[in-house]
Amino acid sequence: MENPTREDAWKLLTEFTKSDSLIRHALAVEAGMRAYAEKYGENIEKWGIVGLIHDFDYEKYPDNHPTEGEKILRERGWPEDIIYAVQGHASRPEFPRVHLMDKVLFAVDELAGFIVAAVLVRPNRNFDGLKVKSIKKKLKDKAFARKVNREEIYKGAKELGIPIEEHIEFMIEALRKREEELSKEGLSLLPK
Repeated sequence: MENPTREDAWKLLTEFTKSDSLIRHALAVEAGMRAYAEKYGENIEKWGIVGLIHDFDYEKYPDNHPTEGEKILRERGWPEDIIYAVQGHASRPEFPRVHLMDKVLFAVDELAGFIVAAVLVRPNRNFDGLKVKSIKKKLKDKAFARKVNREEIYKGAKELGIPIEEHIEFMIEALRKREEELSKEGLSLLPK
């Protein structure tokens, strides 16, 4: 599969992932990846695909994620740069994040999940009016979304060479824009 499409990525994701929350997470990471690809002048479709499939094997193989995913992607002939980026988001030493796509996937992954969690506890349950200050405050609250690795959120921004505030603001806007687009397709970043 030399040039996988979003449809190919969606089929792969939904073949292995049945959980609505994991699918929404994939959509959120896709949103961040697409936005950063546009910002950096990179291949928006490819970066979106990487975001969409980065955790495709997690539900089925939680103890061997993303190693099992690597095997599946190789067996199916997915491009090496996509496989590499997916492996690098898990902080595997044999897959150091060297390419911009690898670094962005790592930076987007945990933060996308955290922002969506923050939106879900807001009275209006949407991105409107969500501020960087609010996300930073929630990052300090260890009881909120405690499964989210805050160290990786800060490390991701550092690897991109941008202040955490800028990264958070960029991701809020990316998720807000993509939520509107996805809702037209009958998909959502947020549970209804």
